[in-house]
Amino acid sequence: MEWKLDDNRPIWIQLQEQLTRKILSGWYRPGERLPSVRDLASEAGVNPNTMQRALAGLDMEGLTVTNRTMGRTVTEDQMVLEGMRVTLAKEIIRQFYESAAELGYTKEQALELLKRRDG
Repeated sequence: MEWKLDDNRPIWIQLQEQLTRKILSGWYRPGERLPSVRDLASEAGVNPNTMQRALAGLDMEGLTVTNRTMGRTVTEDQMVLEGMRVTLAKEIIRQFYESAAELGYTKEQALELLKRRDG
């Protein structure tokens, strides 16, 4: 997995966001065991404590489940996964409309641009 990190925002938040996208896109499937904190931290080039903080955020969101004997796995709760997918999609849409407004487009004009783009 390629990690894209910048210094403008807390690293653990960026890691959490990227792991969330990997889960929601199916990179990590429901019920799949995630690599260890140390392995993920090494892969991302970050301190294990930073990665642990990102993973704790996934636990709090319900995207992962921690079991002492099995490690951390992706939730199999489809309602949680779909709810997070919808939440993320709504944020992407909000950002799109905001960016379009900065260019002088109304919400309706921006929507029309999307429709024309698909056709």
